[in-house]
Amino acid sequence: MIKNDLFLRALKGETVDRPPVWMMRQAGRYLPEFIAIREKYDFFTRCRTPELASEITVQPIRRYGMDAAILFSDILVIPQAMNIEVQMKPNFGPYLPNPVRTQKDVDNVVVPDVTVELDYVYQAIKATKELLNDDIPLIGFAGSPWTILCYCVQGQGSKTFDKAKEFCFTNPIAAHQLLQKITDTTIAYLKEKVKAGVNAVQVFDSWGGMLSPTDYQEFSWQYINQIIEALKDDAPVIAFGKGCWFALGEMARSNAAALGVDWTCSPQNARYLTGGNITLQGNFDPSRLLSPPAEIKKMVTQMIDAFGKDKYVVNLGHGILPNIPLDHAKAFIDAVKEYGS
Repeated sequence: MIKNDLFLRALKGETVDRPPVWMMRQAGRYLPEFIAIREKYDFFTRCRTPELASEITVQPIRRYGMDAAILFSDILVIPQAMNIEVQMKPNFGPYLPNPVRTQKDVDNVVVPDVTVELDYVYQAIKATKELLNDDIPLIGFAGSPWTILCYCVQGQGSKTFDKAKEFCFTNPIAAHQLLQKITDTTIAYLKEKVKAGVNAVQVFDSWGGMLSPTDYQEFSWQYINQIIEALKDDAPVIAFGKGCWFALGEMARSNAAALGVDWTCSPQNARYLTGGNITLQGNFDPSRLLSPPAEIKKMVTQMIDAFGKDKYVVNLGHGILPNIPLDHAKAFIDAVKEYGS
């Protein structure tokens, strides 16, 4: 049994004294202890070495005591397992030297045996569970099929993902084949993560907001929903679509346990658009962690008041930034822990 199960109770919609709190990208680049490891090992070595991934996962928990840990990994381990080369270049980000642009390219993409290709992730989960000692739940994650496609086709990060969209709109048959391959791989991957010990999973649709509402349904949501349907009996699923406020109504009718909301959607609107019955997660602007600690605490309290303490998980509206001072991150976590006391 998990000693602090506040996060899992919030996902079930139970009444709580205060909402749980964790931060997207909490295991990472703003922490000096993470930077020390980063200076010794390259990115994918950190992902693929269970001792390193588990250590990085628990670093923020030791420092701040969040109510959930999220496994240190990356969404691009999926395309790597699918026979697509992915490099992580310093000061550049992901780089895929052979992007998927044609039907032939799609045909060369494999649906792998995830138990073999991604075994290092499950080993990292087991190592992390030992370090956590059932104190708090562990979250596993994956990118949405659309977000993974964006990188596979574009070949790198982008402000517009114009090549990814062009591929979908000019070659929809191949695009849907690729999306389905990614979906099948992701379902198998997340199921193995649950078997290895994660207590909940989150699907990150980082680039969902690039699509119109109609295209979102076709190229993103239907595949996320397949993942939710496949996982719903295994573990709670959080669906987070950045910039996807327009889809919140549809998402709320799914079997997701919770929906992530970014900072462009107010708590009141998020509750209204989702019908008020589903757990919501978010939605503090990560840049607002640059405000003075006293102001952060005040804003967090106001945010909880606006969402309501029940059916709510306090989080950022996207990943924590590298330049956030440590005591500002602490102020964010402490404000939630002190809520209502």
